[in-house]
Amino acid sequence: MYYSSGNYEAFAHPIKPEGVECKSAYIIGSGLAALSAACFLVRDGQMKGDRIHILEKEALAGGACDGYHLENIGYVMRGGREMDNHFECMWDLMRSIPSIETEGISVLDEYYWLNKKDPNYSLMRATVNCGEDAHTDGKFNLSTKAGIEIMKLFFTSDEALYNKRIDELFDKEVLDSNFWLYWRTMFAFENWHSALEMKRYLQRYIHHVGGLPDFTALRFTKYNQYESLILPMVKFLEDHNVQFHYGTKVENISFSVKEKKKMATQILCICNGEQETIDLSENDLVFITNGGCVENSSLGDQNHPAQFNPELKPGGGWDMWKKIAAQDPSFGRPDKFCGNPEQSNWMSATVTTLDDRIPPYVQKICKRDPFSGNIVTGGIVTVKDSNWLLSWTFNRQPQFRSQPKGQLVGWIYGLFSDKPGNFVKKSMRECTGKEICMEWLYHIGVPEDQIEDMAESSANAVPCMMPYITAFFMPRTAGDRPDVVPKGSVNFAFIGQFAETKRDTIFTTEYSIRTGMEAVYTLLNIDRGVPEVWGSVYDIRDLLNATVQLMDGKKLTELDLNLKEKFILKEAIKKLRGTELEKLLREYHVI
Repeated sequence: MYYSSGNYEAFAHPIKPEGVECKSAYIIGSGLAALSAACFLVRDGQMKGDRIHILEKEALAGGACDGYHLENIGYVMRGGREMDNHFECMWDLMRSIPSIETEGISVLDEYYWLNKKDPNYSLMRATVNCGEDAHTDGKFNLSTKAGIEIMKLFFTSDEALYNKRIDELFDKEVLDSNFWLYWRTMFAFENWHSALEMKRYLQRYIHHVGGLPDFTALRFTKYNQYESLILPMVKFLEDHNVQFHYGTKVENISFSVKEKKKMATQILCICNGEQETIDLSENDLVFITNGGCVENSSLGDQNHPAQFNPELKPGGGWDMWKKIAAQDPSFGRPDKFCGNPEQSNWMSATVTTLDDRIPPYVQKICKRDPFSGNIVTGGIVTVKDSNWLLSWTFNRQPQFRSQPKGQLVGWIYGLFSDKPGNFVKKSMRECTGKEICMEWLYHIGVPEDQIEDMAESSANAVPCMMPYITAFFMPRTAGDRPDVVPKGSVNFAFIGQFAETKRDTIFTTEYSIRTGMEAVYTLLNIDRGVPEVWGSVYDIRDLLNATVQLMDGKKLTELDLNLKEKFILKEAIKKLRGTELEKLLREYHVI
């Protein structure tokens, strides 16, 4: 496997890998990484679908990319997905997946024209005082000292950030800024999360820094991610006769580990209540989704809270990874990520409006007609003075094809599940769906004497507790996550959010798809480049632009510098006069 960039290789079709007709594939899980691996096996590996087996313990594919209607409970979306135009592996794949919405075009075509016609942007990023504009006004509100702290993190080596927390690198001047409000709520970072991952995010999305305050950097699917992304992939795979084995719980994988050769030899699973063993040869490729951000998640309903249940049980992604990791050090250290659920959990709730009482409050904040079919909030609205650090969003409506006309389906999440609410004096994890809705209604400006009745009769809310939703953000060091294909592996790979690949960032659709692509390309030795992570971190134009934007448009000469620093800067600018560098600095408003 090797990386490439540009369109020379991007549009080429690989030659059929040698010996692929004799190989089979077993894919553990059916999340986005797993489905992507299957798609790459079919499209680029040219493996026959009936030799590809997807082993899924649930009754549906999709993993964390869910979105469905549960009888007697309501519409449920545990999370949402924000996409970037430079998700190179994702769009490489989606150009080949037919749309199930419009005949004759791809998922990429559908997505591209939707976002071209209806570009995303937010008109109110944050509120205070029960629905009033917090007037962040597109500003990062960073002092010169805070800007230097961010720049220092950006240039710090990975090795120096191993096992470091964000709050070990940033002080209050960063953590109390609008920058951190935007950042932590958009990406779900906590102060105690990985400084290394924070650095990766900064470098990965440096070209989008200017779009953080108003979400112009983002693009969204038409419906929820299950219907817009997962269902087209499942149909593509079913049309190629890929074998889905639902209700199959993989409890362990056995390996033969020798000095220079590591091989998966058996898959131990329970299928429909019966213990089964799948014996493996070198021609049986195994793709392992280790860990899982939505493992142990639980749903409540309008009248019952979601239970906080961090206990790991056999057949889950964490327990399986622990058993695998015990067999060789190169298989990672899962306890690093799942060992502290109090620091990796948060809650979400899916809210459905049932009549015309709540939508006007949504419209007042988002400043758009929520029933127009176009962008509504344009990303999350963060309640700046919420004890739960509550954020909420309504994407294009309807969010579900089956959604009745006149209803809105939105999503609420709180980063602090253990803090008492401002209106409902209980922690979020103790609250029913109705009580979470009451807290949200309070924060969007519903009069207090109407809140309980409105939450009871004008909405349905389904809470979801996810103990490990940001487990991948826990501070880590080299080797905590296994490489996609560990050294010496002959027939297995790790895929998904807890596999290690260069430069890319977790908690994204791109990371899942990238690991699936790298795994397939490596194990089948496919002679076509995997698109490298977008190189904006190496583009001086993006670096200059982001620097000025982070400082809210201030030029270098306007920063709060001491006399010595001002003198050095003045002399440096003198030496650049008449050069291409001076032109570049002026073009991007640095000087």
